[in-house]
Amino acid sequence: MGDVWAKWLLTRRDGDSATIRARHASSLDAFRDGVLDRADLRADDVLLDVGCGTGLIGFGALDRLGPDGRVIFSDISADLLDQCRRTAAHDRRCSFVQAAASDLAIIPDASVDVVTTRSVLIYCARKQAAFAEFHRVLRPGGRLSIFEPINRFPMLHRPGDLFGLGRTPVDDLLAKVARQVGDEATLVDFDERDLLSWAVDAGFEAVELDYRAQLDVPAEPFADWQAVKRTAPNPLAPTYGEAIAAALTRDERERLESYLTTTEARSRRTMATAYLRAQKADTPQQG
Repeated sequence: MGDVWAKWLLTRRDGDSATIRARHASSLDAFRDGVLDRADLRADDVLLDVGCGTGLIGFGALDRLGPDGRVIFSDISADLLDQCRRTAAHDRRCSFVQAAASDLAIIPDASVDVVTTRSVLIYCARKQAAFAEFHRVLRPGGRLSIFEPINRFPMLHRPGDLFGLGRTPVDDLLAKVARQVGDEATLVDFDERDLLSWAVDAGFEAVELDYRAQLDVPAEPFADWQAVKRTAPNPLAPTYGEAIAAALTRDERERLESYLTTTEARSRRTMATAYLRAQKADTPQQG
């Protein structure tokens, strides 16, 4: 798989580690169910999954739809769409389109019943345009159900706190690595209030947002360090191992690894998430 999106979802997200992959799986299943529960699916719905990735939401929707329901898998990554085609195994209820969330021109107006996304807007520079596109492609009475991490929250409350370790004897080294990893602007340029505003501005009604924030919550014990080094925090970032190699000298790398592998480094979770659901008006708005 060649593009950054496919590489991250298939290997760099979990460092090709079964342990880390298993830890992610339960969270991903919960996010999938949270999106689909809020979509109020009906047996014959046509669902457009924007930024489908490997098909977490789309294939989950197929399990809830009847034989007349359909899922349109949409992504900017041709590699990920190919992956979804292989998983679909010629299921006639599946179709595939390559498109960005902010430009769904390939999808006709008022042609789908449900639009879903999961962790897609964080990579989208034109978020308001994406909401306008979601509204356009929905039929009257159609539903929108999305999930987004609110990355501005940890940036504000625990800036530069790499791995959620808090104060450590290697803070100087972690700060250097954090700068190398960086934060793409689109990952942190919005919060839950923006999601509400963009949905309303796009013309949605019955807008509901479920927001959850966690600050310094004890997390699972620090995972195997060699596996962690092979992971990247997002598709646009280097792996932690690549960032360490670029940011630190040999002596600094040895000091960092000595701390992380010979002490009981325990992580604390600081994060925020939002589910938003909304509906397109049953009748075209006047004006």
